Amino acid sequence: MAYSNTYNFKLNVEEAIEEAFERCGLQVLGGGDLKTARRSLNIMLSEWSNRGLNLWTIDYNFLTMVPGQNYYGIPVDVLDILDATVTTTAQGTGNLEGDSQTTDVTITKISQTDYMNLSRKEQNSAGDARPTQFCMIPGQVITNGSSNSGRPQFDMTLFLYPSPNIAYKFKYFYIRRVQDAGVYTNDLDVPFNFIPCLTAGLAYYIAIKRAPAMVPMLKQIYDEEFGRASDTDRERVAFQVNPAQAYIP
Repeated sequence: MAYSNTYNFKLNVEEAIEEAFERCGLQVLGGGDLKTARRSLNIMLSEWSNRGLNLWTIDYNFLTMVPGQNYYGIPVDVLDILDATVTTTAQGTGNLEGDSQTTDVTITKISQTDYMNLSRKEQNSAGDARPTQFCMIPGQVITNGSSNSGRPQFDMTLFLYPSPNIAYKFKYFYIRRVQDAGVYTNDLDVPFNFIPCLTAGLAYYIAIKRAPAMVPMLKQIYDEEFGRASDTDRERVAFQVNPAQAYIP
């Protein structure tokens, strides 16, 4: 018995649409069908952001601070920052593996209210110290006397406290927005184990518009496929719970 010895199976946008139409008992008959299905596909990928955290949407990035500047625009593909550290020197690298000049220390995420209630957010225009806290504020915000950050160029603005006094590196893991479908020949920005979930979900979305009688069955299949995929897409590490010292007899 021969095996393929390949691990390259993917679906591009057009193939996913064809599979979804077939599950609805339909055929793609023209450009109108492709257009409405691609729109549903993008809406569904957006809806996945509301279904909890998946490892394959977590990515890493860093930014280099500017001395005296305590706000930074965050790229549009960042939905939220999960974990972050700050280098202790300006010479530290932004690479995740670090180097001999890099020491990373934890920086704490605080709420918008906590940041707003900080009485003096900047003492010196040249910067105050290494930041120990950060806050994510969505939407249009006023910085430096004008609304030059936030939407539409950026979805969120990062605020740091204290204001950095040297060019530290802010290193972070973030929830990344799934890439748009784009042209029909594009591969879809989903991992191998989410392909069944994607085709089931797209079939359900198409059925809402084109095959209403099949909606209940396709919705059940979609939910089951998404549940299985999300259950497997998790970190497999030991979990420990340590009680507070005050409660240890």
